[in-house]
Amino acid sequence: MKKFAGSILAILIFLTAFSQQPKDKGILTDPKAGYFQNTIMKDANTFDQSLIPEKKERKFLADLSNMDFPNKVNLYQQEWRLPPVSQGSTSTCWCFSAISLFESELKRLTGQEIKLSEMYIVYWEYVEKARKFIRERGNSTFGEGSECNAVMRQGAIYGMVPESAYTGLEPGRTFHSHAKMHKELHSYLESLKASNSWNEEEAISTIKSIMNHYMGKPPTIVTWKDKTYTPKEFLSNVLKLKLEDYVDILSIMQQPYWEKVEYEVTDNWWHSKEYFNVPLEDYMNALKNAIRNHYTLAIGGDVSEAGLNRDQQVAIIPTFDIPMAYIDDNARQFRFSNGSTTDDHGLHLVGYYEKNGNDWYLIKDSGSGSKSNDEKAEEFGYYFFRDDFIKLKMMSFTVHKDAVKDLLKKFGSK
Repeated sequence: MKKFAGSILAILIFLTAFSQQPKDKGILTDPKAGYFQNTIMKDANTFDQSLIPEKKERKFLADLSNMDFPNKVNLYQQEWRLPPVSQGSTSTCWCFSAISLFESELKRLTGQEIKLSEMYIVYWEYVEKARKFIRERGNSTFGEGSECNAVMRQGAIYGMVPESAYTGLEPGRTFHSHAKMHKELHSYLESLKASNSWNEEEAISTIKSIMNHYMGKPPTIVTWKDKTYTPKEFLSNVLKLKLEDYVDILSIMQQPYWEKVEYEVTDNWWHSKEYFNVPLEDYMNALKNAIRNHYTLAIGGDVSEAGLNRDQQVAIIPTFDIPMAYIDDNARQFRFSNGSTTDDHGLHLVGYYEKNGNDWYLIKDSGSGSKSNDEKAEEFGYYFFRDDFIKLKMMSFTVHKDAVKDLLKKFGSK
């Protein structure tokens, strides 16, 4: 009888919580110019007018205009990080989010504050994508996108450098724009495929030559505090970051839980099988505990959502999508399977705040959407994600292994 009464009580509590969530409404909105059009593209357009994006269709978004959100940075318990920087007109959020993570880790572990070069890693990522394309005779993805763990992968091979040693910007440019470069790289690789010309050494030399024109040649020697280092020596002797200490946590039903699996998305172009796959409850608990124990996280998932509001810089899941109480492993997998959840953006989670029974997370963003408001405000370059948005739409995160050591123990010898 006590067990039965307890079950009834649990159901009543659930139904009460569900009924108390107010219904959200939607609104059709016309596209408006923001930071991307008004600032980034003006820089890019001085070089290539064809980069001006076509007119976008109206969007159906949640109407959050009369709602009160914790969208002020100073409300949050937050960890050290460098100020947000723009990825420009590139699809390199994967690198910006992971590099930001490592900058915070550098401060946490060694006390150093060093701005690292994103484009040094991006350069070598393109080289390795091209190498795989050549070795697999064109049967490999060659795009701008990638995953956060690509930074660990390329860093282990090529090292890291400070941004002062390599910006990757063309002379006179303020923002990165890789559209023309990628088009030229892709055309060259397709020409190899058409002619069946697979001389790897010659092809990689040409790939580097194209990138050297657009990004500049990456350094082989770095001078730091009157000493010189190779990029690998700079990583090991100055930064002292152990890239093998960082792990990727995933939560997805289509792969077995409590196993290391492949994250089956296009941007995982080298088919990494190093993702620790866990049930959603464990995933959310691990994320929540990590930030409370002063670890920041690079997170990735879908931001093309009706509940992401660029005016208020918040992201929630509106009830007309799915009520908060119903978000579970099945709801998450359903959207991933039908394509309404995609892997389209990487960000850096740097703080948290509790309000009305929900956790809110401070998100550092290199994308242009978070910069569409007052550029002089302290919130410039940030989003504020409610926990339901992360629970449904953020598919994976990268963090130091010590932050999730109890979770990793469950994987045993696997």
